[in-house]
Amino acid sequence: MSLLKRVGKATVVALVAGTVGGAALLTAEAIVARRRSYAQPALGLNVRASIGADVAPPLRLVMLGDSAALGVGVDRVADTVGGQLADLLSNPVGGEPRRRVELSSVGVSGSRSSDLATQVARALLGLRPDVAVILVGANDVIGLRSPGEAATHLGAAVRRLREAGVEVVVGTCPDMGAARAIAPPLRQVVGWLGRRVARAQIRAVHAAGGAVVDLGAETGPVFRADPATLCEDRYHPSADGYRVWAYALLPAVAHAAGVSPTLP
Repeated sequence: MSLLKRVGKATVVALVAGTVGGAALLTAEAIVARRRSYAQPALGLNVRASIGADVAPPLRLVMLGDSAALGVGVDRVADTVGGQLADLLSNPVGGEPRRRVELSSVGVSGSRSSDLATQVARALLGLRPDVAVILVGANDVIGLRSPGEAATHLGAAVRRLREAGVEVVVGTCPDMGAARAIAPPLRQVVGWLGRRVARAQIRAVHAAGGAVVDLGAETGPVFRADPATLCEDRYHPSADGYRVWAYALLPAVAHAAGVSPTLP
């Protein structure tokens, strides 16, 4: 066998071994990640709060989506992304009166984009919300759902809310590569998958008439740099992490609500 053939054969063997070894490592890390103990919902299935003074018509804000919409990782409504958004929205600038924000959440921990149809139906029961904020995508990534399929379900949910007269702001799939509960190199793979889902979400939301905030691009660097943005399970956000998301979402949500909140 010539030297060239021996080198070629050795290269193929090395590539195959590397691929098999890499796949085995990723599988092992996925099993470890799934068996970890993660934060559980501490606020019940229905988050409701009235924030601000009763001196103006209330702004009805509803949260939809997965554990992020429910506030998994914190145990006070005020620390959730919805609670922090409501507090910021209730403090307008320019001499406007302090506004009351009626906050509710129909989010369910573990939800994927395909679960949004049921949540939209719940959100539209009773008094119509003024603004809906949707936070979803992480479980589509973990469940290896097609970005296109996940985005189609999200777009349908946004379109249904818009047809009901509700303003919609979507926070895309966050930077999954910042989740310290997932070990490298699986963390990098999951981060890449999350970016694919986020790009598909942006296209679908725009087509459906909603506003969208790329949470991964806008807040990912902060989550990667500051471990305090995650709660004890190193996967779900902490109060600090939800605050980072709230400020990222605030301009779009305030615009949708027609208010001028106090900005940092």
